[in-house]
Amino acid sequence: MQTSPAGIAGDAKTEVAGGPHPEVQTLAGTVRGRWKDTTAPGSGPRGALRSAAFLGIPFAEAPVGELRFAAPVPKAPWEGVLDAAAFGATAQRGDPGVTLIPEPSIPGESTLNVNVHTPSPERAEAGAGLPVLVYIHGGGYFAGSPASPWYDGRNFNRDGIVTVTISYRLGFDGFGWIEDAPSNRGVRDWLLALEWVQQNIAAFGGDPAQVTIAGQSAGGGAVLTLLGMAKAQHLFRAVYAISGALADVTPEKSEAFGRALAATAGVEPTRAGWATVAEERVLELQKKATELGPDALNEVVEGGLPLGPTIDGDLLARSTPESLRSGVGADKPLVLGATDDEFTMAMADAGRTLALVPKGILLGKLGVPKSARKAYLAANADVVAHGKPRLAGRVLTDRMFRVAVLTVAADRGAAPTWVYRFAWPSGHFGFAEHCLDVPFFFDCLDGPAMEPLAGPNPPQELADEVHGAAVAFVSAGDPGWPRYDGASRIARVYDASTRDVGDAYASVRPLLAAR
Repeated sequence: MQTSPAGIAGDAKTEVAGGPHPEVQTLAGTVRGRWKDTTAPGSGPRGALRSAAFLGIPFAEAPVGELRFAAPVPKAPWEGVLDAAAFGATAQRGDPGVTLIPEPSIPGESTLNVNVHTPSPERAEAGAGLPVLVYIHGGGYFAGSPASPWYDGRNFNRDGIVTVTISYRLGFDGFGWIEDAPSNRGVRDWLLALEWVQQNIAAFGGDPAQVTIAGQSAGGGAVLTLLGMAKAQHLFRAVYAISGALADVTPEKSEAFGRALAATAGVEPTRAGWATVAEERVLELQKKATELGPDALNEVVEGGLPLGPTIDGDLLARSTPESLRSGVGADKPLVLGATDDEFTMAMADAGRTLALVPKGILLGKLGVPKSARKAYLAANADVVAHGKPRLAGRVLTDRMFRVAVLTVAADRGAAPTWVYRFAWPSGHFGFAEHCLDVPFFFDCLDGPAMEPLAGPNPPQELADEVHGAAVAFVSAGDPGWPRYDGASRIARVYDASTRDVGDAYASVRPLLAAR
């Protein structure tokens, strides 16, 4: 990132109100963004609305050199004007290949940055703060990027919501155990980014008292982790978890993985030892250490992720479910849900392999207890009719995601909780796969790389419903359907015909009964 000489900043208020480049004064210095049109093609009578994007604003010093395996250090003030017209560096490195969500890698050292999209930064002058959505990207805690064109929040801006995406350290750099390094460095990055939002978002027209955190997959797990973290409670008022994948890595597993990786690298498991290993080599070692065999997904279900938020006795005193049961975060409204077939696409080529495997044995291999198999098959008869790959995919989906939806809702007790199911079948895959609900949440069906995920004609009406509920929740703390409780178990089902259904996750319950 380049800064301009201090003398050219001009009158920030004038620049924001009508100049070609909006400028905002943060606590660390002035940032210059760019104007953009928030209206998507074909959005009709909703009308055009100009908003401002401020990209790659560093909230911490670059995590390199002595800071590489340290807790994040707040960004020091700068002189002049920081150009924030392009995305900053990402923790994800290299070409990620074909991914369900377009999430580009951007080279550079200053990977701890935020992107702010605001409909009217001049509101800060008038003292009329808007609600704020802070989005944490997914990627299994080792991949992903906040620079996705799907995350730019233009239509949240259109609907009066300031949108922020944050970056954080990934993989071993963010979550790996090192003997003399602070734990949960990636989690500490989330916390510092959220502190930055509290301290600076008013300057961009947002209200720091109206922050909702949201994320999908690992990002959904991240916001649930934060919901259960006592030290994070002052940083947000509500949570929206999309297909949340909790890690809750045990300290024993984290340390064993860290020691084994250090041994493979031929160094001591210390900051000094790892300082001698190039970033590229760490990524190579990490990839090899996390590669799994044919039963990869079931291994993850059984053993959990090796890298991710870890129960360290400091930030995470106990597992997230335990924290929620104890009442942490009970004052925070929560929306959570999952797609019906998160991981079914991973089994698409397994038909020949599974053809001769009896359904009961298949369920056993996928971790379904014998006592639950008959009931599970009966409850999922519609999926069974589509063949064994679809059945295997549904089991993995249920065990990794949909069981967690019900258990988190139950752990919350009477706390304000809303549950949804995203059931609309992709026009490409024929079922509701992982990531499919993300463009509906952001109302960006006109975005790039949409057809490989959703097919040629994803329904805008459904996007209006999903996005509209998200806007209502971020703005007022209620998405617009009945709360989930242990009696009615009502959840919103997003499909060709959206409806509110009692016990919408009934097909999952045989797995709960067997726990």
